[in-house]
Amino acid sequence: MSAAQLQLSILCLLIAPLAGCGLALMNAGLGRARNAAHSMTAALCAIAVAACVYFVCGQAFQSYPGGPAYFFSADGTIWNWIGAEPWLFRDLPMNGFAQGVPPAFLFAWFGMVAAGLTALIPIGSGADRWRLGAICASTVLLSGITFPLFAHWAWGGGWLAQLGANFGLGRGFLDAGGSAAIHVVGGLTALAIVWILGSRRGKYTSEGMPMAIPGHNAVLVLFGGIIAFVGWLGLNAAGAILFAGAETGRTPLIAVNTMLGASAAALVAALVTKLRYGKPDASLVVNGWVGGLVAGSAGCAFVHPAAMVIVGLVAGALVTLSVELLDLRLEVDDPGGAISVHAVAGLWGLLAVGMFGRLEAGDQGQFWAQLIGVGTLIGFVLPLTWGLNRLLNLAMPQRVAPDAENQGMDLYELGAGAYPEFITHADDFMR
Repeated sequence: MSAAQLQLSILCLLIAPLAGCGLALMNAGLGRARNAAHSMTAALCAIAVAACVYFVCGQAFQSYPGGPAYFFSADGTIWNWIGAEPWLFRDLPMNGFAQGVPPAFLFAWFGMVAAGLTALIPIGSGADRWRLGAICASTVLLSGITFPLFAHWAWGGGWLAQLGANFGLGRGFLDAGGSAAIHVVGGLTALAIVWILGSRRGKYTSEGMPMAIPGHNAVLVLFGGIIAFVGWLGLNAAGAILFAGAETGRTPLIAVNTMLGASAAALVAALVTKLRYGKPDASLVVNGWVGGLVAGSAGCAFVHPAAMVIVGLVAGALVTLSVELLDLRLEVDDPGGAISVHAVAGLWGLLAVGMFGRLEAGDQGQFWAQLIGVGTLIGFVLPLTWGLNRLLNLAMPQRVAPDAENQGMDLYELGAGAYPEFITHADDFMR
């Protein structure tokens, strides 16, 4: 890594946390007014828990490219399956600056930011009914087991990253900005949480018809989407440099692709909602915008801008239609749309790298490498995160009592509302 790459990655990591700020605002705005303070408190606590747990053991399991890891051999092939770093950042080398190579602490810093961002994603899906203590406990499992395990496979030199060297599948599984390690892992965890919690009170009638429970503040949601975009620029650029070896000269391409993916997705979401509902839907437009950011993250440094527009167009349509499918047909109550935005759009973005990626080292078999990564996420990460949270639910029920939903999470769990000078809406409009 050159000095210029090192300096640029540090600068980008300084703004990357803004992506989490944006998601937290969106989660709060898409929930009920009587739960807004709870949502923001949960976001802050999730980031704090993720940082601490990642410090204790997450970084040890994730490691970094070229770092210590555990291997096993099968049929003559060496499989790198988990990091072997000491816990608590012990023995983590800090002298990479002088040697002109990426310091291990830089990877640890990125991983800590990424773990916190991943932990924010399920909060939107469990909104209005997920206990604060359960959110913190679930974040321990996510940032200590699920996230670092897959992040090692994709970013830490693990077996997915080795698919190119071991089997000639392009450059191995590519996930420059975190479409998989952050967003799909977070989105699949959100799906598991919704399955465990069940739908909100009054969401579905006895006949299974969904009732509209609108978010309380569209301005917060839209502002959160804009703030998230700024953080995404840093997240994508830093990830591409650290984990995909992108040169500093590719930074303008990464920024352009990030902007185009989000823009195309937002416009498609506006068009689809206009055609289906008669008027554009503000919350779905911003969800489409973030879905475009998610889909473009994996290949932000390797896709031509024209192809990124296609990626964004498809992502916007997928997010909009999957929100309706989950809500109306499958009775999956996801207030923040996190499953569609992060899991569905993220999976599409991973496949798009294999379809549109322009890789100097050759793209022979790259699509198959990406497909194996997608299969791993659906076939392993989803059952793992569901199983861990299901066990947690047996020991610590994750859903609040019915009277807590009626009263509001702010008053029930925090003792004060987000808007004490205003009257928050009751459920009369659903009856």
